Amino acid sequence: MGERIRNRCADRQGEGYIDVAIGVLCLMLVVALAMTIFPVLMKKQQLDYFANEIVRQAEITGDTNVAERIAQLKQETGLDPQIQWDCSYYNGTRVQLNGNICVTLTQRTDIGFFVFGSFPIELKARASGKSEVYYK
Repeated sequence: MGERIRNRCADRQGEGYIDVAIGVLCLMLVVALAMTIFPVLMKKQQLDYFANEIVRQAEITGDTNVAERIAQLKQETGLDPQIQWDCSYYNGTRVQLNGNICVTLTQRTDIGFFVFGSFPIELKARASGKSEVYYK
């Protein structure tokens, strides 16, 4: 009886090493995928921050001409998005008190999968607010 158990254990000696090697390989693939996707998620977060900041500046000034703040944010974040305003303008770039201010930012970025190539994707961020300035 004891001899049968020994023979069964002797037949399975290398299986544990193969299971561990496959497990480590799968773990490394998951880590590599996470390292590829994480920078894209960071860019999306920065784009959302960018949109919120320029809308807040436009709310405070009552004007969508916030080029100085946009330049600061481009330098701070390293992004250069396309900016599209959607507002109910009062005069030129000015927005009357309680007028809607909406902005959409679009940034193209690549997700690179090492030797498999890169895939361009488009990140979008939207923010909205109301003007806090009254024009006579």
